[in-house]
Amino acid sequence: MSELVISGAKIVTEQGIIERGILHVKDGFIAFVGDMSQWDPSSAGSAARSVDAHGSWLLPGFIDVHVHGGYGADFMDSNPETLDIITRFHALHGTTSMLATTMTATREAIDRVLGEVDRYKSQEMPYAQLLGVHLEGPFISPKWAGAQDPNLMVPPQLSWIEDWHERYPQLMKQLTLAPEREGGLEMIAWLRDHGIVAACGHTDATYADIQSAVREGLTHAVHTYNAMKPLHHREPGTVGAILTDERVSGEVIADGHHVHPAAIRLLAMVKQPHGLLLITDAMSAAGLGDGQYELGGQAVTVQSGVARLTEGGALAGSTLTMIEALRFMVREVGVSVEDASRFASGNPARLLRLEASHGSIAQGKQADLLLVSPELELEHVWVRGKEITA
Repeated sequence: MSELVISGAKIVTEQGIIERGILHVKDGFIAFVGDMSQWDPSSAGSAARSVDAHGSWLLPGFIDVHVHGGYGADFMDSNPETLDIITRFHALHGTTSMLATTMTATREAIDRVLGEVDRYKSQEMPYAQLLGVHLEGPFISPKWAGAQDPNLMVPPQLSWIEDWHERYPQLMKQLTLAPEREGGLEMIAWLRDHGIVAACGHTDATYADIQSAVREGLTHAVHTYNAMKPLHHREPGTVGAILTDERVSGEVIADGHHVHPAAIRLLAMVKQPHGLLLITDAMSAAGLGDGQYELGGQAVTVQSGVARLTEGGALAGSTLTMIEALRFMVREVGVSVEDASRFASGNPARLLRLEASHGSIAQGKQADLLLVSPELELEHVWVRGKEITA
């Protein structure tokens, strides 16, 4: 029976901030959270580990629904070793749960990733937990390819999704597509009926196209502003539809390169409180510095921390971590720590319908926790009550 007691923390909960809070973890779950004056020390066993937070923030662990890799590993090359590398690297930067995100590829390549992730999930995962898979493509638009291979993009193939769902039940959690492509609306309706998040991205959809897609069950937009039809005052486009429809949540890459802070601030304003999600869209270069890399079979050059296709110069994912995204939101965009925490944890849990167990600090929930200094530096990371150390 493992126990942990964290005292003297500024705890962010859905009900507000507990200024001098204490939290008790027992067997991987939160057994008590409250003010120190309410705590009964006899509730914890004599072997419980004690951590004095000294006024640092205690936040729920980050949930990254859009991440391709990190520390030299890519989900498209999934095997037990690469999955350990990715989940360990991002756990050390505050991500306690994530979706393994694929790239546009052949059916066979995607099928192999699904099989590897499914096997990995069936065993005890030692680092950040893989909640499932996010398929980004191949059902997207070559007009907005970004760093994905347009030669491998195809119209939505519902038979592929039905086959994967039958062989890997509950594994696919999110699928990104261009809803304007032939078969897009039919696929969105199928995803809705099977509890899979239907998201738009890499899309040339008009405002009317997105409205039609929302009626069929579209609820989310990936890396808002990037690789989609922009806002125009006579044709609001994909971006205009996302900004003005409260039924659609939106991800954002808060790294200072993909989106201007003012545009992020606008998105935060219109999507309060539950419609904005922080993601990394991180690729294999995250954590390794400048140099030559590969993403989806295409050469990538990272310079000054910015990843771009070597040929053409399109942004190619990011080298971002979730703790860096939270800091950027607070320092550059100007949101509160509480709001930034919700964008990084609570809202992703809500999107995936996991809010009963993940995404916030409350009694009975999984003990995925971060201790973050007043300067927003990570001090401790716990996944299911187990500390992740370098």
